[in-house]
Amino acid sequence: MELKDRRRLILGTRGSALALWQSNHVAARLTCEAGVEVELKKIKTKGDRILDAPLAKIGDKGLFVKEIENELLRGSLDLAVHSLKDMPTGIPAGLSLGAILEREDPRDALISRGGIPLDELPKGVAIGTSSLRRRAQLLKYRPDLKLVDVRGNLDTRVRKIEEGQFDGIILASAGLKRMGWEDRITERISPEVSLPAVGQGAIVVEVREDDAFMGELMKLLDHRETRAATLAERALMKRLEGGCQVPIGALGWLEGGALRLDGMVASLDGARLVRDSLEGDPAAPEDLGVALAERLLELGADDILAEVRAMAEVPEPVPNEGIH
Repeated sequence: MELKDRRRLILGTRGSALALWQSNHVAARLTCEAGVEVELKKIKTKGDRILDAPLAKIGDKGLFVKEIENELLRGSLDLAVHSLKDMPTGIPAGLSLGAILEREDPRDALISRGGIPLDELPKGVAIGTSSLRRRAQLLKYRPDLKLVDVRGNLDTRVRKIEEGQFDGIILASAGLKRMGWEDRITERISPEVSLPAVGQGAIVVEVREDDAFMGELMKLLDHRETRAATLAERALMKRLEGGCQVPIGALGWLEGGALRLDGMVASLDGARLVRDSLEGDPAAPEDLGVALAERLLELGADDILAEVRAMAEVPEPVPNEGIH
């Protein structure tokens, strides 16, 4: 690879501790494997500024990436690093998912006061979560729990459980591990109980489509198996037109040369939940995602989605163009 004058790159990132860990991880790999210098540029997104309202009430996943993507499109950044689960299924024209790094543990995790596992928590205890997906699945499994909305960066949310504001809190295992907080995890929740968010545990590097240099550089970071699994998950969510306002979970993985995909759609209270799985060709992950989405719609997901959107009083989403 000929570096020419591209030995110093500007990387756009949110300023949270977890976002900076992920961005520094990407920067260190690029420096080690390609010999480039990477400078981080912190950018505050709308999702970072509005912390007093549930995500479902203030917008979709673009809350955490739009400002960064705008700078990438303007050319003031060479690359941007995000948590893949924060990425809308529609990528702005001119940008692409240049690299999807090898996935960390995709499961949800419980941190509880006293280290009490999920099945042993007393009836009616307060559990914090900012996710409608987690809320719905937990209420399906334990309808006696009191689910309380909690916002803030990962370190802020962990501090709230330590301060005793809740009896427990549900977070992503991957973020806790990356922050060095694995020892605080009470239990990693089985996907049989709580399917993860689309893309959970994966880091994505977004670049401009016409930047051939960055496109070549991304080949050093891209993980083929993770890309196949997460593209299938994203295709499922895109077909269901889901976002922060809709409880949708999905998990893809390779097994015996095939790509497996589990998916679910639930009502906000967890009373209605449809779930199914399919397997397909890893070379055509989007086809598998769409096929499973169609299966879920046939099983009743369409009625659940209409009900959820009506309850949330949000407009029907406009389908995005293409999956990059």
